[in-house]
Amino acid sequence: MNDVRAGAGWRIKLGFALFIASIGWPVLLPVMPVLGFSGASIATFSGAMLVAAEVMIIAGAAIAGKDGFAFIKQKVFGFLKSYGPPQEVGRARYVFGLIVFSIPVALGWGWPYVGQYLPGLQEHPLVYAIAGDVLLLISLFILGGSFWDKLRSLFIHSAHAAFPENQ
Repeated sequence: MNDVRAGAGWRIKLGFALFIASIGWPVLLPVMPVLGFSGASIATFSGAMLVAAEVMIIAGAAIAGKDGFAFIKQKVFGFLKSYGPPQEVGRARYVFGLIVFSIPVALGWGWPYVGQYLPGLQEHPLVYAIAGDVLLLISLFILGGSFWDKLRSLFIHSAHAAFPENQ
């Protein structure tokens, strides 16, 4: 029995290492031009990396086994969930989140109409676009998990709105 636990331990560790390696490969891409690699070499590496990453994920799942894969998934998603949004948030946080959520939506809608009045928008539109996307993502975390459920319900035909009764 002790040998089985030891065998499962190294299998889980090796499977997890393969998962991390397959996800971590893109970190090398920005470094390659600095090291003097040509564009063709970088493109070849990117293509090979895509195939190798898929093979490494499958190999990691096969090596770790069903129980090992479930263990890895539970640990990774448990770690991510600890930093995720809370399910319920207070009224002030919700209002603030709605304001932050509305800013990039309003900017995206009004861009063609008022864009010439915003400083730097004509010269650097990518900066505004990235800032808007970041604000939108941050607002989703500010708004909490119940807002994610509300947003998800927009795409479910059979979903119905439930309004709280006035108190």
